[in-house]
Amino acid sequence: MERILTRVMFAARWVMAPVYLGLTAGLLVLAYKFFIDLFELFSHVTHYNNEEIILHLLSLVDFVLIGGLLVMVIYSGYENFVSRLNIDGANDELSWIGKMDVESLKNKVFVSVVSISTIHLLGVFMESKSIPNDKIIMYISLHVCFVLTALLMQLLERLSKNR
Repeated sequence: MERILTRVMFAARWVMAPVYLGLTAGLLVLAYKFFIDLFELFSHVTHYNNEEIILHLLSLVDFVLIGGLLVMVIYSGYENFVSRLNIDGANDELSWIGKMDVESLKNKVFVSVVSISTIHLLGVFMESKSIPNDKIIMYISLHVCFVLTALLMQLLERLSKNR
């Protein structure tokens, strides 16, 4: 009975495979939206002022950061929880594959969230004339929470490695 239960539990990791496929589909949606926004920027560039162009470019940077985050989560999650990626040349092209454990993935996620939050906060400051002060304070507070959480996660990881 224990052997059967162990095999079933071990095989249950494959339940996550469709989840990673779903994230891959989300990556395709993100890429589609990126190119729609890029096309909009190019088609209206003569009508935008400098601040509007910068805000559009920051939005595109957001897409890139989120896309990179999705790629890390997809590959690392699949490798850590489902199965090894046995793809010729993958280790040469993507040196981090197979080396990122759950702890380092969490840290990369938090650093990415802080980066994305920073970009959003920069966008808020650029539009600060049209945003109420209480909302700006809320955005700053949320960003500070993200930064503190990322720092705390780094500190906890270092403490756990030193033990």
